[in-house]
Amino acid sequence: MELSQEHRMLQDMVRQFVAAEVEPVAAQLDEEEKFPAEILQKMSELGLLGIPFPEEYGGAGMDTTAFAIAVEEVARSCASTAITLCAHISLGAYPIYTFGNEEQKNKYLPGLCSGEFLGAFGLTEPDAGSDAGGIKTRAERKNGNWVIDGRKVFITNGGKSKVIITSARSNPQAPKHKSLSTFLVENSNPGFKLGKTEKKLGLRGSNTQELIYENCEVTPDALLGAEGDGFKQAVTTLDEGRIGIGALALGIAQGAYDRAREYAKQRIQFGKPIAKHQAIQFKLADMATEIEAARLLVYQAAWLKDHQKPFIKQSAMCKLYASEAAMRVTNAAIQIHGGYGFIKDYPVERYYRDAKLMTIGEGTSEIQRLVIARQILQE
Repeated sequence: MELSQEHRMLQDMVRQFVAAEVEPVAAQLDEEEKFPAEILQKMSELGLLGIPFPEEYGGAGMDTTAFAIAVEEVARSCASTAITLCAHISLGAYPIYTFGNEEQKNKYLPGLCSGEFLGAFGLTEPDAGSDAGGIKTRAERKNGNWVIDGRKVFITNGGKSKVIITSARSNPQAPKHKSLSTFLVENSNPGFKLGKTEKKLGLRGSNTQELIYENCEVTPDALLGAEGDGFKQAVTTLDEGRIGIGALALGIAQGAYDRAREYAKQRIQFGKPIAKHQAIQFKLADMATEIEAARLLVYQAAWLKDHQKPFIKQSAMCKLYASEAAMRVTNAAIQIHGGYGFIKDYPVERYYRDAKLMTIGEGTSEIQRLVIARQILQE
């Protein structure tokens, strides 16, 4: 796939930044479960936290393809940092840009794009993950304001964000998918508090948080878009966000492959580098092929979105294929390393752990297959 000169320049800039600032500390972030606050600040100075948003709101004025490039490049070294960036843009800022009025955009987007503060997407609940229509968090009118009660789980950046895009059931009498609304809840709102911070298999440097709303009162101007549009807004946000997860999975796979290939050239067995053995060559060939296929799907979806063409099917396809390819590639990378792949001295075990969430977050692989099937049967 041929990138434009502007995209190539961005890719080179991010690649150099990652080599200097991210790669040296990636293992430490994972081991210590340390949030990459310092890295994010440096990324904000490069304009990376507002890549796809117009300059009038403080963004870099680039596009979805640029966003995918940045996420992929960061994920090649540190998926924890990449998912923090990805969720901030596609889940924290994108809904405000897409559904917000000018007052809301001017209030939040400059700070989100500059990195002054982060954003998060409060959708998932203990009983509502894949079934977004099953949300139980309630929003009721009281004295002219909205009062929100409920609980959100597994929220990326939830404990580090100033503004949380919060889905709540505002009209229980309405049909299931017409009863949700979206609210901009700030972490300083009375009645909002943080629950437990999750300890995870992978992506240990990212923040995954429980959020609790108890008589959390917000003013009418916190309603994002129209009342009752929350389900449609959530689906639209996830359709776009899948491109970011596809790019993240692609970066993880590429990083694992790069390390496995170099190791295979250096590791001597039976008197020669294992890269000279056909069994290893076939693994590397399969890994490289899967990565190229995933890359074409990811950047096709980004191109379609950038050119205002239908992209729902392609975003689901790229997320499905790239995430499952990342699992296969990271598994093969460990196998190529043998026993060394199972210990923390080598990064491929971290890539393997990080890859798993790609098949779960922002819609499981099973949900992606449903989305794809619905799209192809409508064509």
